[in-house]
Amino acid sequence: MIRKLGVFVVLSPPELTLLSDLQQRRRTYVAGRDLVDQGQADQAAYILHSGWACSYKLLPDGQRQIVDFQIPGDFLGLRSVLLRISDHSIVPVTDIEVTEVQTSDLLDIFAKTPRLAAAVLWAASRDEAVVVEHLVGVGRRDAAERLAHFLLELGARLALVGMGSKAGFDCPLSQYMLADALGLSAVHINRVLRQMRENGILTFRDGHVTFDNYARLTEFAQFDPTYLDELGPLLK
Repeated sequence: MIRKLGVFVVLSPPELTLLSDLQQRRRTYVAGRDLVDQGQADQAAYILHSGWACSYKLLPDGQRQIVDFQIPGDFLGLRSVLLRISDHSIVPVTDIEVTEVQTSDLLDIFAKTPRLAAAVLWAASRDEAVVVEHLVGVGRRDAAERLAHFLLELGARLALVGMGSKAGFDCPLSQYMLADALGLSAVHINRVLRQMRENGILTFRDGHVTFDNYARLTEFAQFDPTYLDELGPLLK
């Protein structure tokens, strides 16, 4: 979280201390067991320290739409805290370690340091921009462009917290998870991954994504990371 927010604002020693104090209530959760349930009230937010999680919604017929995946440094359920009722569920993709954050904790920090509040608002706005881009992908990109763009985005997000690069990144997501996130079938995901591997632009094997030709893949997906605001307008 400190590394992520540090992209936007140069954190002062007192602000770093406040962030450290915020992260005292550590919890661990196992993969596959919901951390937050859709419709749950009075829910805490969490800061993800290690592992991956995903937020999703269930339809009445049992179908699942994954809204986004969360990686270390991300907030979990921040919107639900402010709205008081969770509009989606959150489940760990892997075993995770988180810090529990109560609404009173956030309001106290925001009152003490408006700069830190602005940084958290930037992080939330950036997360919203990611969801908007996913909507564009599902609605207007074909399957191959959609998957390529999504994996490039994950790579950029992971690079921000030191877990990815233009060479690739470790990825615990199954083809079924990618299918639920991208509005495709697992069979279609498998076919597209095979085509990209044969074309020499991307390989997803044994839990690792390799960008075999980053420039070609970026051009193919028309990936412009501007919406991720990777450089961030640093606040002095």
